[in-house]
Amino acid sequence: MTKKTDQVRNVGLIGHSGCGKTSVAEAILYDSKAIKRLGRVDDGSSSMDFEPEEIKRKVSLGTAFHPYSWKNARFNLIDTPGENDFLSDTKVCLQAAEGAVVIVDAVDSIKVGTEKVWAFSEEYSLPRLIFINKLDRERADFYKVIEEIERTFSIQTTPIYLPIGTESDFTGVVNLISLESHLYKNDGSGSFRDGDIPDAMAATVDTWREKIMENIVEANDDIMEKYLDGQELTAKEIEETFIEGVKSGIVVPVVPGSAILNIGIGQLLDVIDQSVPFPSERGTVKGHRMDGEEEMRFDAVDEAPFSAIVFKTLVDPFAGKLNLFKVMSGKVGSESTIFNSTKRAKERLGQLLLVEGKRQTPIETAHAGDIAAVAKLKETKTGDTFCQEDNPIVFRPAEPFSPTISFAIEAREKENEDKVYSSLARLVEEDPTLKVDRDQSTSEIILSGTGQIHLENTRDKLKRKFGVEIDLKTPKVPYRETIKNSREKVIYRHKKQTGGRGQFAEVHFDISPLKRGEGFMFEEALVGMNVPRNFVPAVEKGIVEAMRSGVLAGYPVVDVKVRFHDGKSHEVDSSEMAFKIAASMCFKRAAQEATPILLEPIMHMEITVPEDVMGDVIGDLNGRRGRVLGMDSKGKDQVIRAEVPLAEALRYSFDLTSMTGGRGSFKMRHSHYEEVPAQVAGKIVAASQEEGK
Repeated sequence: MTKKTDQVRNVGLIGHSGCGKTSVAEAILYDSKAIKRLGRVDDGSSSMDFEPEEIKRKVSLGTAFHPYSWKNARFNLIDTPGENDFLSDTKVCLQAAEGAVVIVDAVDSIKVGTEKVWAFSEEYSLPRLIFINKLDRERADFYKVIEEIERTFSIQTTPIYLPIGTESDFTGVVNLISLESHLYKNDGSGSFRDGDIPDAMAATVDTWREKIMENIVEANDDIMEKYLDGQELTAKEIEETFIEGVKSGIVVPVVPGSAILNIGIGQLLDVIDQSVPFPSERGTVKGHRMDGEEEMRFDAVDEAPFSAIVFKTLVDPFAGKLNLFKVMSGKVGSESTIFNSTKRAKERLGQLLLVEGKRQTPIETAHAGDIAAVAKLKETKTGDTFCQEDNPIVFRPAEPFSPTISFAIEAREKENEDKVYSSLARLVEEDPTLKVDRDQSTSEIILSGTGQIHLENTRDKLKRKFGVEIDLKTPKVPYRETIKNSREKVIYRHKKQTGGRGQFAEVHFDISPLKRGEGFMFEEALVGMNVPRNFVPAVEKGIVEAMRSGVLAGYPVVDVKVRFHDGKSHEVDSSEMAFKIAASMCFKRAAQEATPILLEPIMHMEITVPEDVMGDVIGDLNGRRGRVLGMDSKGKDQVIRAEVPLAEALRYSFDLTSMTGGRGSFKMRHSHYEEVPAQVAGKIVAASQEEGK
């Protein structure tokens, strides 16, 4: 039977952008001797921010992984992005974690990103501990941050350590359980010496020790009873109850420190070791049967049937595709055949790899709880489930965020257009929040993502990985044209005589509007033999071609019915081409006489915002010609449902961020087309005519 202590534990580092997650990761890896030198984000020497785009921006743009060992226990560090545009990757990669370390900036305290990643960890029921970073900075305030954490997340925190000194005088920490101090050398080595509690801190330590003891004993009724009876608790009882409390989520421990100075990192490593549960302690692994919704459960141990979830994909133009997966149960070896139950296909695994920052090390076996990678699988994509064919379980993967912003893209060099499209398709495999479409009505390639930085980063990756350069432009709105009124007996005669055989065709149309969304209807209602029936397809073709460019502003025409009921032909000069031209011109004349109007795409939006900015957001929607359909509560937030013209929503991502201080989010999908108001239509027509000059 697998001993739980043999299992690896996967620890997610989460927090707002700029709080120092990657610096904490570097210090953890250095102190645990996983790396030989302490890298820095600012000078581009970090082990975890290794992509050129990350080094350039000095911020994590994707999740990085690195194993380390501490006190004979194995861990995988999952260093996630905090930048808003890349939080989808954070959410998806936390599927692989057993616990989360929430990094909070001692100066900036709680920010929007902190609240978002906290919600992710709650969604996965991950035990959490908090590391208050940058306590060496000016205006850093440990106790103020504690208050804000408790107020924002409605929790009781349990600081296991208190800081010694403030700002530039921050030199160590006091252990509130063992009642000893740890004073650090000021050399970044992470070395410290144990000592007594400074006299000036005695009263503060007594107050906080009492508080944290009350929090800890809540995790165990017997210990609580003993504590309330005034009986002395042993160090072992306190430690065991503390561990029990953290793993159950009742206790949220707090550790103070500074990643840059490497203070408090050793204590953080101890608390991670004590409080993050083993995969086998997190309960059974739940999925459903491949052919139904019936629940299936496996134990998270080597002896159970093999199952794994593919949670991330990396694409390299030379090495190909690399799929990262977390073994949920059982074990799997290199060069083995597994079953992809999502695709219902067998896959042959090649060499299994352990991801260590930007390097990959070959391994022979991946055990329950392990994160491993494998290259060049044919069918597998992010979100797929691996399992045994005779025990086909399927896991429900985390849903990546929906795109919120779109740009039209243009290859800088025309000959690279096809390469741009194929290269983007490969990046979409790596990043499920990217979406690429070709808008048939505007002939533009539309690239959609979760924010401007996201799409600019994609542009930079395209250049670096595939050697193609693109420009990002505001996309054209795919307007449509239609008619408001009917017209009967619209006649057009096409006659051309140029010596020899001429061209002759005459068509008689009735034209009428259809309901919105009904498209185009052609009715052949000829009687008599004025028009031979073999010309009818040419007539319909001429109308369809004319509909591609309407009479108002050149946009496609929709929702019309044309009744072809009469005409004239000439036995020598009539031809399919003549009838096609006549039909095209007759349609344009009929559309001009039937009150042509512009239609615009209307988007259905769901906007989630804090209650205190709801009035501003609704006022802004009204200013965008939007219609509010209703509102619902979602925790502390309000969800506004509205319909807004696409033309007014192209830059909504920026404006919502500005209005809500980054606390708002939205989803948007196409709903229907509606008539453009006359004053707006006039501007669109004028702009179209100007462009056509």
